[in-house]
Amino acid sequence: MQASVTALTLLVALAGCSSERTTINTSQLLVMEFVVLSAGITTDEPDISQREGQQRATTVLFNQQGKPVQVTYRFYCYDDKGLEILPFKRPRTVTVPAHGKADISSQTGNLTASKACLYLYL
Repeated sequence: MQASVTALTLLVALAGCSSERTTINTSQLLVMEFVVLSAGITTDEPDISQREGQQRATTVLFNQQGKPVQVTYRFYCYDDKGLEILPFKRPRTVTVPAHGKADISSQTGNLTASKACLYLYL
């Protein structure tokens, strides 16, 4: 019994070292906490493009409510292999006006960035 538990533990530890786990699933490009949606904020997935020698991730936040909403956001950039590009950008805060919109963006000098994920929270 104890040998089975030890073997299982070793197997799980080795599986954690697999090279398959070094890449990140970039199919989810937008992560929004429920309270952001409850506050009336909507958006599209971020777009990434090259501009002035840098990769720039952009999107627009829309406020469906009759009062301004302060939103904190952070973009994460990934290369074609799904690896996160460093350095990480610090979270930023923007106030989306009542029944209005706010353009947000982040840029990186790493031209290998091909995907961006946006994380929104209050």
